[in-house]
Amino acid sequence: MNHSRRRFVQLALAGLPAAAAFGMRGTNPRTVRLGVQTYSFRDMLATPGDTSDKMIAAMHELGLDECEMFEPMLQPPALSADAPWRMANGKPTEASLLGRPPTGAPTASELAAREAVRAWRVGEGLEQVAAAAEKFKRAGIRVFAFNFLLKDSCTDEEVEKGFQMTRALGANVMTASTTLTMAKRTIPFVERHKIRLGLHGHSNLSDPNQFATPESFIQGMAMSPYYWVNLDIGHFSAAGFDSVAFIRAHHRRITNLHIKDRKNNNGPNMPFGKGDTPIKPVLRLLKSEHYGIPAYIEYEYAGAGTSTQEVGSCLKYVEAALA
Repeated sequence: MNHSRRRFVQLALAGLPAAAAFGMRGTNPRTVRLGVQTYSFRDMLATPGDTSDKMIAAMHELGLDECEMFEPMLQPPALSADAPWRMANGKPTEASLLGRPPTGAPTASELAAREAVRAWRVGEGLEQVAAAAEKFKRAGIRVFAFNFLLKDSCTDEEVEKGFQMTRALGANVMTASTTLTMAKRTIPFVERHKIRLGLHGHSNLSDPNQFATPESFIQGMAMSPYYWVNLDIGHFSAAGFDSVAFIRAHHRRITNLHIKDRKNNNGPNMPFGKGDTPIKPVLRLLKSEHYGIPAYIEYEYAGAGTSTQEVGSCLKYVEAALA
């Protein structure tokens, strides 16, 4: 019988013979849920073929059966051709490598690209997301959360479509890199749809409107019981904060974690084990305290192989940390 990598980790962590564990159906409280943020596969946007099919093939190869879906991976690839986070010639851009989304006034070309995304969202987007959802369902892959780009420039119609797309994917969690002001605007949507919104932060400490500090996340969670935290431990560490302490204090309001490794003091993304992010202590905390928070690998460093190969290397590191 073939078992996914996730299933293997569950059995290994249970400390039980396989025969005794098979009947537990993945309910052992000592398991750690592993998956991938599909942003990790963004190099696929520049290669031929249907992106959903390529992601599914990669996850099957890696033995993973759940993910957080990065919205642009379901959009026409042309919409991401000049995105600041794209892979350029197989390598991450500086904005991606340093974990620093661009600031300042958008250029004319950036505004045009933004309008193209808006047109897709309010046009054929929902239908295309629903079609992709059927592929993932048939492949036995759970889309736990939809990572929607929730910017202050979003219209109400776009926000509404984002929640509809989340439902179409079979998810009841939306995650979003957003701002405190946009979070306030979005309260009526989350409460109408009854979908949890995982607030995602970066390491921008200069803008008080950004989610980056523990206080900003606490402020966000106070806005609505549907507002939780999608904690990126790489960004949180790079900003100078303690992921382990935050998870201990707020584990009941964390949707999922992004597992990556960054250097401190706003340093770059690094291969797992080469940065300063407390990946091992975080994973061991999830294991020892039975928190059940999904831990999703996010490949963002300058790797030498394909995204599938690099996510595989990250998985090996994670599994060794949990062994």
